[in-house]
Amino acid sequence: MTPDTLEQVATEVISCKKCRLHETRRTAVPGEGSKTTRVMFIGEAPGEQEDTQGRPFVGAAGKLLTELLTSIGLKREEVFITNIVKCRPPDNRPPRKDESLLCKPYLDRQLKLVNPRIICPMGNSAIRTIMSLDQSVSELHGVPFEIGSTTYLPIYHPAAALYTFSLRKVMEEDCRKLKGLLESLD
Repeated sequence: MTPDTLEQVATEVISCKKCRLHETRRTAVPGEGSKTTRVMFIGEAPGEQEDTQGRPFVGAAGKLLTELLTSIGLKREEVFITNIVKCRPPDNRPPRKDESLLCKPYLDRQLKLVNPRIICPMGNSAIRTIMSLDQSVSELHGVPFEIGSTTYLPIYHPAAALYTFSLRKVMEEDCRKLKGLLESLD
């Protein structure tokens, strides 16, 4: 049996028809980044720009995420960025539970293959899907959780800071906490 790879996961995502989201997508968005990173960022679903380009977080929210990473000395290429679901939901609606469940095996494989020490779920959908918690991001952001050998650091989705400017400062502080966690791994 051939060993699983991120490239294999991406190939399967691109041709996936497990849920109805494939009917309205332009391009599936498997995720991208370092295969050996210590940190993975997981959002909700691709948006319009991501659906067009086939890359995660390339729109306005992605620009902010890149700025936040740069502010703590990280490059996009040094982390892995993906979403709960790999296809854009119509009208940018949140993914439905059944869509998230059908797509989760791809994410689970990515997590296993990358094996990050720190996972940053971005926003409520990511927190609920990955951490199985019912609290909101406003309650959990910036608080590290140890689950097994992995640290989870929930943060706001960058899009939230685009709509509520005061959240940018909160996200900057949460990223400084991430930097501290990464430094503690060294």
